[in-house]
Amino acid sequence: MSKTVAEIVVDTLEKAGAKRIYGIPGDTINHFTDAVSRSDLRWVHVRHEEAGAFAAGGEAYMTGELAVCAGTCGPGSLHFVNGIYESHRNGAPVVLVASEVDRPQKGFDFPQDVDQKKIYEQHSVFCEHISHPAQARRIVAMAAQAALTKGGVAVVIVSGDMFQESDDDAAEWRVHRPRPVARPNDEELAELADLVDQAKRVTIYAGIGARDAREAVVALCRKVKAPMVHTTRAKEWLEPGNPFNVGINGILGNRAGLNALEKADLVISVGCDFAYTQFYPDRKIVQIDIDPTHLGRRAPIHLGLVGDARTTLEALLPKVREKSDEKHLSRHLKEWQEDLGDYEDAGDEPDPSLIHPQFVANLLDAKAAGDAIFISDVGTPMVWMLRHLKANGSRRFLNSLLHGTMASAMPQAIGAKLAYPDRQVIAMCGDGGLSMLMGDLLTLVQEEVPVKLLVFNNSSLGFVEMEQRVEGLVDHFTTLENPDFSKVAEACGIAGFRADNAEQLGSAMDAWLAAPGPALLDVKVNRMELVMPPKVEVSQVASTAMFGVKAVFDGRMKEVVSLLRSNFLK
Repeated sequence: MSKTVAEIVVDTLEKAGAKRIYGIPGDTINHFTDAVSRSDLRWVHVRHEEAGAFAAGGEAYMTGELAVCAGTCGPGSLHFVNGIYESHRNGAPVVLVASEVDRPQKGFDFPQDVDQKKIYEQHSVFCEHISHPAQARRIVAMAAQAALTKGGVAVVIVSGDMFQESDDDAAEWRVHRPRPVARPNDEELAELADLVDQAKRVTIYAGIGARDAREAVVALCRKVKAPMVHTTRAKEWLEPGNPFNVGINGILGNRAGLNALEKADLVISVGCDFAYTQFYPDRKIVQIDIDPTHLGRRAPIHLGLVGDARTTLEALLPKVREKSDEKHLSRHLKEWQEDLGDYEDAGDEPDPSLIHPQFVANLLDAKAAGDAIFISDVGTPMVWMLRHLKANGSRRFLNSLLHGTMASAMPQAIGAKLAYPDRQVIAMCGDGGLSMLMGDLLTLVQEEVPVKLLVFNNSSLGFVEMEQRVEGLVDHFTTLENPDFSKVAEACGIAGFRADNAEQLGSAMDAWLAAPGPALLDVKVNRMELVMPPKVEVSQVASTAMFGVKAVFDGRMKEVVSLLRSNFLK
């Protein structure tokens, strides 16, 4: 019995493990959405396609399973672009069904005609047209297989009229998900072992690529007395209960993490792809990565090896000699405890009329569920998440660390909550990020998604403002004229709560977390907050001082006093 292309696409996605499709219906996908309505797939109707791509990516990232979004021709499918970039960069297995105008109209500048392949092939692991009905199952199966095995977005492009075509669908094209293991050859492992044996101070730098290798990382640290520094994305996997963890490197990191790398004479980087070159030491670096094209592309390395983290470290362990000198390890473990104390101190609130964002994050850490899923907007909410929320092995974390996009937290939380309806899902939103896609507050109501939204409301683009001030500039164009977000939430049918000072926050947060459906807590946090990097350069202090001088001459003396009060006189 023949099937329409729409039915074949839907059936293939179902068999590949997809459970939900995020999008907005319309013209060129009407036959596709009709097929969805007759399937077990759930159509999640968002208000903006970008939010749909974020939501699909949030679901896929958290589950490791396929999520789908679908859009109409032209502007509909183009609206997905930023969310698709985010999902592709963080490795979420997403399939985008991007439709085009009917085939007879292609090539004639027909209204809403866009060449989707030129748009999406630059940020996908697979991007192909279904150009004949007999290709439908094969193309979609290959797209799903690419998304799941390569980790990223696959795009299937279909003209509107193609969905109505039929095929006998005789060939059984299926999705395969092999899980091979790989490690360096014996000679390379021997070379690495020799480097480890010769080094007096070894530091392990582990990324999200080592998320399945935690026990092997710990075993290697124990044997060679090495502190472990981890990347921001690896926090949830490698930090919990790890006696060798000394924190994070990079601009969002801490002193112990930075120093453990700088003081080592050998750094073994496993499962991470360097980001900020200025935070990597001028030392011997061995990089282990599953992708050979990543070796040495962002920081100079002494030795590059290809292999998956767990298999490689397990093969290395018996080849290295056990070390006895613990001075390097002990020094940075002590610094790490001091860093943790500093984070706790930063969350103290001596002024009940003021709310520091660190105080909000510490309180959230204490009150949130032990298996909560936290998703933050880029900027300062991301910093408070990484520094003040504790990973315990059950909690999950998601930030836009590779793409750095605004507005991701709330829609990604939609996908995470739909995937895990019995877990607490909290979106830590910036006021700029939330307001950018605020229309999808209505999605929380219409689709009955009980996400908890925490708004760090400082009436500014806070991270941008901080960047400008650290560079010695008077901040410009960063002020946001915000509404009372709790009232906006209530107007949308969402429980709204607000805290204007520290004395109100505890009870407001309790009520917000206890609300049975979607809920929003609007917290007026201190605007004059500096996000301090792990190593403060003289030039940064001088530049901040220069901001103060310029601000005084600009008639903004109150802001200078507030900045000092908030960051240096606490």
